[in-house]
Parts: sequence; C-alpha cells; structure tokens
Amino acid sequence: MKKNGFRIYFNARITLGFCLICLVVLLLSMLTGGESTYLLFSTYRSSLLDPLTYIRLIGHVFGHASWSHLTSNLLYILLLGPMLEEKYHDRLIVVIVVTALVTGIMHSIIDPDTILLGASGVVFAFILLASVTGRSDGIPITLILVAALWLGNEFLADISTVDTISHITHIIGGISGAALGMFFKKN
Repeated sequence: MKKNGFRIYFNARITLGFCLICLVVLLLSMLTGGESTYLLFSTYRSSLLDPLTYIRLIGHVFGHASWSHLTSNLLYILLLGPMLEEKYHDRLIVVIVVTALVTGIMHSIIDPDTILLGASGVVFAFILLASVTGRSDGIPITLILVAALWLGNEFLADISTVDTISHITHIIGGISGAALGMFFKKN
C-alpha cells in the first residue's frame, strides 16, 4: 500500500559518501587546527619513502581549507554526481580515484612547493564527464564547447592571474573526466 505524500530517500550513494567524507575531514581539520588536513588530506613535496605521501596523492580531494571552499566544490558534485552515478554506477569511484591520483601526481611535478587540497579536480572531471555522457558514438559537441569555454578559461586564468587556485588541477581534472568518459563509451 502506497502512502500519499513525499518521502526522502537515499540516492547517489557514491556522491553522498564522497560529500560526507569531505565534511568529516573538514570537521576533523577544525578540531586539529588543520594538522589532520596537512598530514593526510593535502599533497605537497615530501619524501617518496614516506608512506603518507601516497595516501595524500588521493586523500587531497577530501581536504578543504574552509567551509566556503568545501561548499563551492560540493555544490557541483551534488548537482552532477547523481546523474553521473545513474549512468556510470560504481565506475564513478574510478573517476574520483583516477582524477585524485593524476591531479596529485601532476601537481607534485608541476608545482611541488605549494600545497594542493580540495575536490575541484573532481568537480572538473564531473563537468567534462557529464558533457561526454550521451547515447551516440563519437565526440559530443557539448564536450568540445565545454572544454573550449571552461578549460580555456582555466588556462587563461592560470597564466594571467596570481591567486591560490590550482588552475592546472582544474585542467587536468577536466581532461581526466573527458578521457574516462570516452573510455567508458568505448567499453
């Protein structure tokens, strides 16, 4: 028997799980004065002999510098994640992990003297993955337009703006999402 009215249900378990981990990490960071984020949830120049270096190469996507940093990333993830999860199911975890690893490694190579933290690489991966998502074979025009507009803007911002934003991480995250989307379409 159906009840009239609305019900709240748990959708997009990967998306919601990712967001919950990010929230817990930020709360832990607040409790530890940022030490937990520095130790586990950001990537920076460190010895390859330190096992935490490898954890940080993925863990940096969970760390955020502030509530506003977290919410700006989670808004996009909560907007795009459920749709992507419906299409890609558990492969969305692959997108998150691969994007985290690739952006962490590339940041360590390109800009090893600065700390990287936050889910913006994952956000850009989701944006480009969403623009690849479709029914037909080939390269969707939406992917070309989104890549040209958004990634072009990030490239210009990277070379012309002095700020604390890792624009290269946005670019690499977007490329990761597009590449994985094209790979998923083929397979």
